[in-house]
Amino acid sequence: MDFKRTLITTALPYANGPVHIGHLAGVYVPADIYARYMRLRGQEILLIGGSDEHGVPITIKARKEGVTPQDIVDRYHKIIKDSFEEFGISFDVYGRTTSDTHRRVASDFFRRLYDKGEFVEKTSLQLYDEEAGQFLADRYVTGTCPHCGKEGAYGDQCESCGTSLNATDLINPRSTITGSVPVMRETTHYYLPLDKWQPKLEKWILDDHKEWKSNVYGQCKSWLDMGLQPRAVSRDLDWGIPVPVEGADGKVLYVWFDAPIGYISNTIDLVGDDYTKWWKDPETRMLHFIGKDNIVFHCIVFPSMLMAEGSFNLPDNVPANEFLNLEDDKISTSRNWAVWLHEYLRDFPGKQDVLRYVLTANAPETKDNNFTWKDFQARNNSELVAILGNFVNRAVVLTHKYFDGVLPAPGELQEEDRNLIDEFRHLKEEMTTALDNFHFREALRLAMDMARAGNKYLQETEPWKMAKSDMTRTATILYMAIQTCANLSIAFEPFLPFMSEKLLKMLNGDKISWDMLGCFDLVPAGAKIGEPVLLFEKIEDDVIEAQVQKLLDTKKANELSAWKPEPVKADCSFDDFEKLDIRVGKVLECSNVKKSKKLLQFLIEDGMEKRTILSGIAASYPDPSVLVGKEICFIANFPPRKMMGIESQGMILSAVNPDGTLTVIAPSADVAPGAQVG
Repeated sequence: MDFKRTLITTALPYANGPVHIGHLAGVYVPADIYARYMRLRGQEILLIGGSDEHGVPITIKARKEGVTPQDIVDRYHKIIKDSFEEFGISFDVYGRTTSDTHRRVASDFFRRLYDKGEFVEKTSLQLYDEEAGQFLADRYVTGTCPHCGKEGAYGDQCESCGTSLNATDLINPRSTITGSVPVMRETTHYYLPLDKWQPKLEKWILDDHKEWKSNVYGQCKSWLDMGLQPRAVSRDLDWGIPVPVEGADGKVLYVWFDAPIGYISNTIDLVGDDYTKWWKDPETRMLHFIGKDNIVFHCIVFPSMLMAEGSFNLPDNVPANEFLNLEDDKISTSRNWAVWLHEYLRDFPGKQDVLRYVLTANAPETKDNNFTWKDFQARNNSELVAILGNFVNRAVVLTHKYFDGVLPAPGELQEEDRNLIDEFRHLKEEMTTALDNFHFREALRLAMDMARAGNKYLQETEPWKMAKSDMTRTATILYMAIQTCANLSIAFEPFLPFMSEKLLKMLNGDKISWDMLGCFDLVPAGAKIGEPVLLFEKIEDDVIEAQVQKLLDTKKANELSAWKPEPVKADCSFDDFEKLDIRVGKVLECSNVKKSKKLLQFLIEDGMEKRTILSGIAASYPDPSVLVGKEICFIANFPPRKMMGIESQGMILSAVNPDGTLTVIAPSADVAPGAQVG
């Protein structure tokens, strides 16, 4: 059916940290592209976003920092909201789930379902920390994963193998609050019986929405095939919206139940009582833009809530994306393996569109994809600068050169001109189809094809040569080139809004619409064209190398933090230890052994004579001269051994650092050469 208006929602990011490029590629850039496209189409739309400010990750962050959960969400809500605004995500409202409106709306929603008898109460055994005096939410429990055997798995997921878990599945569980071993204790919670809604969900998804993306449809079908089970809607926590019924002291709404209601409460904050036309009018279409990890919540759980309530629309489509990796590794907030939006905006001022372009051109629409800084640089330099920016700059510069920046009237159109018009109209049709079907990567490629067509047109018509003999034809060529620029400002607006605004200003344009795309009379003859301004600038190698080095530093820091000492070796008798003659010596000379990448040659003063010792620590000491003059420990009574034709008379003692480098063992104070270590 035709819809009067479209409500677009975006997954609510947890306000326990900033947003990163994975969030942008999966959710926010696609949603913004579609919202901008719909506005160009003249459609009535709302783009609704907000921060998810309840849940265990926030309480964990607060506990680690010694502050309140409210302190955490206040800090990160501002960072996230400001970053989105600077990045050009055109939310009509960006709210938060700690608002008074949301508390009221979420409580009322729960109460309506409760009063209708839509919940069931169930008592179950859950892990309880006796020392802390509280039940443990999944992220407050760690232990050994029962699937891969790795330690440090959380109560909801093992980050090593990715398996979803229940806290009670963990082997040797521990409380992250006190470190104690939790016990099992009974607790009662409210559950939404998803199984009650399975028949209706099956018809709605499997029969009525076969047009959904295959990854969304397939995941939904998998859940339905397994059979839906009741899902808890309350938790034992002290941070969240209190369950609004008597006898539920100490219980709050489970964050998965609370958060999607934020779409409704944020709409109410924006339009007040008029929210019903967006949520309850059957002529309103609702779209959820999310990542694949949220498919079950937006396609099964939230729709079940809406079905149980009875008066709300169901989503028309849920165009979820897959995940974006970073430099061939999974993005991880806990490992700081990410490109954070607020840091990018600081490091690349004025280059919002570059990141928007790269994330769209490499969007994980059908499978997981990969972001690399080298690809980021290449796409900027070879596509944005060399194709799009180059065409616009040539068109505007030539118009100023030959016509003093005043757009000339065209002469009679020739075949090349008509071909350009036909190509743009064809590309517009393809772009429209791609955008209507949420194929944003394809739509962006088609927009860039328009810029390629413009470059090809200039190369074929050569106005710089034509100006020597036929200014009438030159006028027509540059008229067509400027009209092409105007078309590009429309075609790229959903993707590169800052560039589009800058280009429109250069052309002294005003309003644009999708209907205008493909028209070649957008800028009137006689109009004054602004001075040429570079739309994009080349990104140099040193800028990219700095970003790569930042990631390498992060990886090294992660390796150091994850380092654990090697297990203690088998017992050694004291008599065996006494056989070792460990002494202190002074390094007189130290140099690399020729033709060896590993060995250093030491000349040691051992208090009796000088001795030569070879040691395989060259990689840890690129400048071996730094060891000269130092006192070090060595084993003096190993039998001599020849290496690289040199006799080694002992072994230098060194420690293996967490990063794999070696450090020679040295006494902390001056010791006479030859002194024994015992």
